[in-house]
Amino acid sequence: MKQKIKRAFLDTEDGQILYRIGGEGEPLLLLHMNPRSSDEYRELMPIFAQHRRVIAMDLMGFGDSDKPPRMYTITDYAKTAIALLDELGIEKTSILGNHTGAFVAGEIAASYGDRVEKLILCNVAGFGEGGQAELFRKFEEGFKIQEDGSHLMKRWLARSRYVGSAELNHRWVLDDLKCFGHPLYAVWAVGNYCLDAPQRFRAIKCPTLIIWGMDDVKEFERLSLAKAGDRYFLSQAIPHGKVVELAQGTICMMNQIAEEIAQAVIDFLNDSE
Repeated sequence: MKQKIKRAFLDTEDGQILYRIGGEGEPLLLLHMNPRSSDEYRELMPIFAQHRRVIAMDLMGFGDSDKPPRMYTITDYAKTAIALLDELGIEKTSILGNHTGAFVAGEIAASYGDRVEKLILCNVAGFGEGGQAELFRKFEEGFKIQEDGSHLMKRWLARSRYVGSAELNHRWVLDDLKCFGHPLYAVWAVGNYCLDAPQRFRAIKCPTLIIWGMDDVKEFERLSLAKAGDRYFLSQAIPHGKVVELAQGTICMMNQIAEEIAQAVIDFLNDSE
């Protein structure tokens, strides 16, 4: 039976955070990539909700959450996630993060280790100095509204190679447009955090699953953001992490192969070893 997912808002000192919640049992927090929202987990949430109490939040600056009053760091994003857990009365949770969400999830596990049961990190790029420079270039470029509307087609075409369907691309573009006219908060946050990530992630002690979408990895290399081989910093920082590679996993994999991802995650969460 398909589980109902509800939407709600949390008031924080920096503004409102939208989150989606459904299911019962042990909690699982989902943290999305840039420039998406909790809609990234639309396909996954009903599956997880059959097994767990699942929560997905729109990070501040994205989706239907408020724009933050200042440039947010990965540490700030981690704090807002903890604030949501506190509001929901959740003392300890498992966390899944993808791309930006994975950096936030890793920081939560490093700084608030007693709050994390198990950790799933998806597609954590090893940016390096070259990748960091490209992130800051993208931040300076930003998402700008063009008088002729060309920015709309540019965002539509950005994922044409791998998005797979017009309906899914439409959802991505809707999330994109909510970021227009504002700073690329997550790009700036990841750019300022990525070189410190190997050291920060060495503090992670909880059971960890590392998931790679291999097409996603190759796409980041094509975009000159991160070399495929540099991703191994994650296994070196978290040597106890279990690794799963999904050959067909694109940047859209949370939507495209939800059943395959859900099975890997549920098996990991249910593993008592």
